[in-house]
Amino acid sequence: MNWKTIYNQRLANADEAVKKIKSGDRISVGNCVGEPTHLLEALVRNKEQYTGVEITHMVPMGKAEYAQPGMEKHFRHISQFVGGATRETIKAGHGDFVPCFFSQIPYQLDTTLKPDVAMVNLSPPDEHGYCSFGVSVDYTKHSTQVAPLVIGQINKYMPRTLGDSFIHVSEIDVIVEHDAPVIVLPNPKITDVERAIGENCAKLIKDGDCLQLGIGAIPDAVLLFLKDKKDLGIHSEMFSDGVVELVEAGVITNIKKNFMKGKMIATFLMGTQRLYDFVHNNPTVSMHPVTWTNDPLIAGQNDNLVSINSCVQVDFLGQVCSEAIGTTQISAVGGQVDFVRAAAISKGGRSIIAMASTAADGKISKIVPFLDEGAAVTTSRNDVEYIITEYGIANLRYHTMRDRARMLINIAHPDFRDSLKCAFKKRFNTSF
Repeated sequence: MNWKTIYNQRLANADEAVKKIKSGDRISVGNCVGEPTHLLEALVRNKEQYTGVEITHMVPMGKAEYAQPGMEKHFRHISQFVGGATRETIKAGHGDFVPCFFSQIPYQLDTTLKPDVAMVNLSPPDEHGYCSFGVSVDYTKHSTQVAPLVIGQINKYMPRTLGDSFIHVSEIDVIVEHDAPVIVLPNPKITDVERAIGENCAKLIKDGDCLQLGIGAIPDAVLLFLKDKKDLGIHSEMFSDGVVELVEAGVITNIKKNFMKGKMIATFLMGTQRLYDFVHNNPTVSMHPVTWTNDPLIAGQNDNLVSINSCVQVDFLGQVCSEAIGTTQISAVGGQVDFVRAAAISKGGRSIIAMASTAADGKISKIVPFLDEGAAVTTSRNDVEYIITEYGIANLRYHTMRDRARMLINIAHPDFRDSLKCAFKKRFNTSF
């Protein structure tokens, strides 16, 4: 049967589509700015027909109305990466969080979180009937391969990204046409502290290196100080507008990559419309499922892989917490450990955890003798390498616990160094 015939036979409006969902079903929703907002709005609008529907996904970038007070009878949120819109429901006990490396989330969808429904946001089909997952391939593509019911929002604003990023019309059970701009993530404001951190990170980056970057002010600040570098490459779980700027400036060329040469690799994207326009039909951008991009044995095939991530706290032993404030879950491990380990495998690789030295307007040191009670260890002391603040660089790998603590105190905020030295003496029974 011609794919256009299949497409037309499966067309429905959003309200008709969500009525195929049953009470007690588990729905896997597309990740981050790839979420199908129109479908989620229809789901909430029809809430009275549901009891106990589970909604699982990583970071919600929309309103997440299904996780707001008053929705408890109808929906329960199962988070794989806690976001601002879902923290309160999890803290209040009306939702749950499942710890998992980003690279392994598709395996969750095969086992403990197997979905009954996949809801995804897709580009229009090409001449062969293939839609692109656009800005969110990650676990989103896999969800459509395991869920018995696939509901796709076909959206002309979703960029058509290349790589392992496609689904055929025949694999979509219900097709809802709705055009809405992809959610935009504004460029962060970069402070003097973040600029200093970025400058310190850039000291460890050499011509020809392959970069993995997170999102936010610190990764963007790093990019500010790379404009004199040459022939950088990208193999990352995601990238944003700062990478586009360096591509256009000729700094990122990917020609020195020994693995997937000439290609920028990612599994999801977030940024402004400038980013979405850049990746549309761009043959130098190759999107893949997270089981591939974030697999340390895959990413580690890139020589000189530099992994740059951020955190909440680092203790004297080099234990890194990047996802919680005490017992309050505020995010998740994401791909941090995937790429820390990939950098360790990489020939010439380096892993960096970069952070401001303080939090709460300078009232709290992020370098501490002990992690807060109840806080999770994200990157272990055995995996950690470089810790960077605005005050310097500490290379912890292969150093003793005492030497690690000394190096960390030396890059802590000056206002806290005396108290940290006292804690050092008590902890290690020796003077600083």
